[in-house]
Amino acid sequence: MVADLKELVECESFSSDLEAVARSADVVAAQGTRLLGAPPERLVVDGVTHLRWAFGTPRVLLLGHHDTVWPMGSLATHPWSLEDGVARGPGIFDMKAGLVQIFHALASLPSLEGVCVLITGDEEVGSGTSRALIEETARQCAATFVLEASADGGAVKTARKGTSSYELVVHGKAAHSGLEPEKGVNAAIEAAHLVLALEGLAATADADAPEGWRTTVTPTMTWAGSTTNTVPAEATVCVDVRVPTLAAQERVDAAIRTLKVTVPGARLEVRGGPARPPLEETSSAALFTRAREIAGRQGWGPLLSAAVGGASDGNFTGGVGCPTLDGLGAVGGGAHADHEHVIVAEMVPRTRLLTALVEEHVR
Repeated sequence: MVADLKELVECESFSSDLEAVARSADVVAAQGTRLLGAPPERLVVDGVTHLRWAFGTPRVLLLGHHDTVWPMGSLATHPWSLEDGVARGPGIFDMKAGLVQIFHALASLPSLEGVCVLITGDEEVGSGTSRALIEETARQCAATFVLEASADGGAVKTARKGTSSYELVVHGKAAHSGLEPEKGVNAAIEAAHLVLALEGLAATADADAPEGWRTTVTPTMTWAGSTTNTVPAEATVCVDVRVPTLAAQERVDAAIRTLKVTVPGARLEVRGGPARPPLEETSSAALFTRAREIAGRQGWGPLLSAAVGGASDGNFTGGVGCPTLDGLGAVGGGAHADHEHVIVAEMVPRTRLLTALVEEHVR
């Protein structure tokens, strides 16, 4: 497993470099073919390479991605290493170790009948070309196991917030800021009013939700104007929304679309909207119960669970009604960061857990 992990990590796969993603798909496909005994279907959508193995009529979906956030050349500054049981390298935790665990878990099964493996190439940039594939496959299945990295302490992820993304574009009117500013419509001032208005939206979306699991509405990048002596004719406020429930996502979307301008003459254009539905705990409850029971039989301590604010492709599978358990992948930390790492000793126990989960659900 360590040798296979090293091979995947040393093939860089930055999401935005489609040639690199295609090369990575070749390496992943070869590894999967060796361990599963069959080549994958290679699916290229708008230049992005995805891989799918299907054995008979799918009942269980194993889901992962081979793209990473690490720019090409990152191996020069973050090379593969293995020291004192800790493996490091770009994308190792998110989520190349999870791919290795998928292949080795399935390799130990006597039959793969009823299993589908989907490994996508654009998860880190929003899954724009793979969402339809994910949802189409999940609708046919009774369970989805997502091999994204675990939460702190090895906890599996039983809930994920949904995501929405907006650009609020204010259209104003330019004028010379020294000679006749009164003839302009200042888009920057309106953008400031919008930022303040956004602050109150989250509180009305789910005021009764538990602390730490509430909606967040966060203005992020904001820009305006063209020169320092011109009344800004346009301004943009980017907004990141995280929601625990579909109802909250719908309420926030409606509220954003009915925001009113306060600067006379300004016009607001709302771009974007909901991106990933929330993965709610009801989707994972039964699968987590089974996973905890299996872990107990295999001699683990109590299997932990966590609800997290980050989204994954598991949001899509849960969103179409397929029971989904996420975070079954690597134990470690530092996703997307300089200290990204995997605890190698945890890979085999988690692989055995996945094997048992799949076996139970394809009987």
